[in-house]
Amino acid sequence: MKIYTGRGDEGLTDLRDMSRVSKTSPHIEAYGTVDEVNALVGVVRPTGHDDVDDLLREVQNHLHVAQADFANPDPDEDDPRVREEHVERLEDSIDAFDEELDPLESFILPSGSEPGAKLHQARAVCRRAERRAVAFAEAEEGVNETALVYLNRLSDLLFTLARVVNKREGVREESPSY
Repeated sequence: MKIYTGRGDEGLTDLRDMSRVSKTSPHIEAYGTVDEVNALVGVVRPTGHDDVDDLLREVQNHLHVAQADFANPDPDEDDPRVREEHVERLEDSIDAFDEELDPLESFILPSGSEPGAKLHQARAVCRRAERRAVAFAEAEEGVNETALVYLNRLSDLLFTLARVVNKREGVREESPSY
């Protein structure tokens, strides 16, 4: 398989149905930013915590599904789609990991151990991906609303994991001063 084709040299790219769109289209902005989140999650792995790493590997696969979902303007029933069970998996994980944490009483600075800080960065980019996906849904009909919910929940998971990893590594959370 050849890596370069030249098909994108004029600022257009293909969607899954082979229709051509601008590289600045809401489709591309949405799944491109999801790709950024996926790459950042890949940077943070391995965290040194097997349970976190296993979940992050699963999340990366979900993010590939989200990219395929956003790239497909007319999905068939058997095409990759973000489904409610993906969201439920995140919610179950948030609840389980949250049991390790002290209750959050104020905002915290996004910092900490190396994997903790990287998880905070992935969370911030995930929020941007969510904003891009919402803009996509506002511009186009038929966007999978469950994928939007997934991104919202994923940012919550990444925040929770950052806190868990920092706690496990003995890094104290810092609140901002106003």
